[in-house]
Amino acid sequence: MIRKEELVLVQDWDKTFAKSDKVDHSKVTFVNRYGITLAADMYVPKDAEGKLPAIAVSGPFGAVKEQCSGLYAQTMAERGFLTIAFDPSFTGESGGQPRYMASPDINTEDFMAAVDFLSLNDKVDADRIGIIGICGWGGMAINTAALDTRIKATVASTMYDMTRVNANGYFDSEDSEEQRYAHRAALCAQRLADLKAGEYALGGGVVDPLPEDAPYFVKDYHSYYKTDRGYHERSLNSNGGWNVIGCESFMNQPILKYSNEIRSAVMVMHGDKAHSFYFGKDAYDNMVNGNKYADNKELLVIEGASHTDLYDGGENGAIPFDKLQAFFERYL
Repeated sequence: MIRKEELVLVQDWDKTFAKSDKVDHSKVTFVNRYGITLAADMYVPKDAEGKLPAIAVSGPFGAVKEQCSGLYAQTMAERGFLTIAFDPSFTGESGGQPRYMASPDINTEDFMAAVDFLSLNDKVDADRIGIIGICGWGGMAINTAALDTRIKATVASTMYDMTRVNANGYFDSEDSEEQRYAHRAALCAQRLADLKAGEYALGGGVVDPLPEDAPYFVKDYHSYYKTDRGYHERSLNSNGGWNVIGCESFMNQPILKYSNEIRSAVMVMHGDKAHSFYFGKDAYDNMVNGNKYADNKELLVIEGASHTDLYDGGENGAIPFDKLQAFFERYL
């Protein structure tokens, strides 16, 4: 057995959503191939019998499992799936030092380690495992589906391509060699500043108080991460954010390069009012372009939904859980 770190896990219910009386909840841990111990909440349908289909959930990028990934996991457990919502490496209750770093490789491995855990769980049918990635973890989920042949179905909800936004800026507004060079130079200078200071500088979470001239997408984030709706004390986005250099390696590592070789089922789910909608549309187009297995791929557009409406449903219950259930029941 691979040795695990002993993590100190909160046992009280500290989620941003109400606890369901239809599922059993427990804390679990597992190890990725880098030896980092990950913490997760596991949700099991009450009175479940036999081996169950299972789903691993993570995201958004900079959130914790007590926020919307846990909501997705608990709701899908109410619908008959064994689920886990996990904190990625270096964040939340999971291990990994230094804190608040991100890596396209390690974060993809986090999803694969979750599949490892589910595959070896006595309550799970190892031939019926799926994943859900939210926001930046939607891109990670697609990347994992391209690598992990054990995954039978994947949902990318309100997804970001973190490599694209880091390299090109929002809406590809900084897509030039000159701007990327300046960004790289600033990050290299920050590395030395951090070493001299003896600590990593934080980039800052969602801005608060909200400026009057804040862009629409910043207001959308603020309405979730900085209010009672979604604030959590361990969430990077709700507090100090990632390290300034935390996402440095995303700039030259496109994670979706082989998405058009995914054979398993994938649904990209996005609101048409989300500032991030272009990520989802382009990811779907690239995934089906030249793919011999395009028939089980789907782009589900939620009319009127913003980016964070697919975090927790927003005011109008925008998350189409009935469609998620039907998708996973079909392919698991």
